[in-house]
Amino acid sequence: MQCILEDHIMGETSMCKECYEEASETVEELKREIQDLKAEVAFLRSCSPTDHHHHLNGHSHGPEFTDVILVTAVDGPNGGLSMPVPAHKTILASQSPVFKAMLENEMEESRSGTININDASYDALRAFVHCLSVEALLDEQMAYELLVLAEKYQVEHLKAYCEMILISKLNWDNSIINYSFAHQHNAKHLLEAALSLIMVNMDKLGKHPKYSELGEKDAGLVMDIYEAFFGKLFNWNDK
Repeated sequence: MQCILEDHIMGETSMCKECYEEASETVEELKREIQDLKAEVAFLRSCSPTDHHHHLNGHSHGPEFTDVILVTAVDGPNGGLSMPVPAHKTILASQSPVFKAMLENEMEESRSGTININDASYDALRAFVHCLSVEALLDEQMAYELLVLAEKYQVEHLKAYCEMILISKLNWDNSIINYSFAHQHNAKHLLEAALSLIMVNMDKLGKHPKYSELGEKDAGLVMDIYEAFFGKLFNWNDK
């Protein structure tokens, strides 16, 4: 079966159904590998509770601005009496479907503003809430900026964590931007995921709004895309 149909006017290519499905599987495999990275665990473990105010979307989020408390029955700081851990409903709900169900429905936790956590120590619960707040800060734009810093200062676990966030946000519209960004900052996993997504959509590549810009900025990256595509294609045909 002829796999490539060449359009001599537009210079575009398209794949047969079998190649399309195999390329799609490659994208999913890469995403699963990233999900398994231990970097996220390392990053979360690096989170330490702090008494300083946190900032989210330009607003101070110190204890006086919290609207819910978490209470553990295990112990308090250094084994003393248990103390409440202040938190923000919006952050808890955005980071956890369990907290979201508690706080958005007419459950006791929503009405009382208190969530009882009976299977964690005070220190662990406080660290947990802090890390949820840290994750809430890491939107797509922040992930780009932190990855640049992590690359510059060789903080590998943070870099890998930012790559995971960007891969989870990857789509056709931002694929070329991420491909170029990943190449510039040596983000291997993001580069592979973006390239795989581009290869799945080779029939639309020439019409992508960022395609011409990429060619003008770095023609070598465009050549890399076609080399990877045809290299993969020939390997499939040889099987």
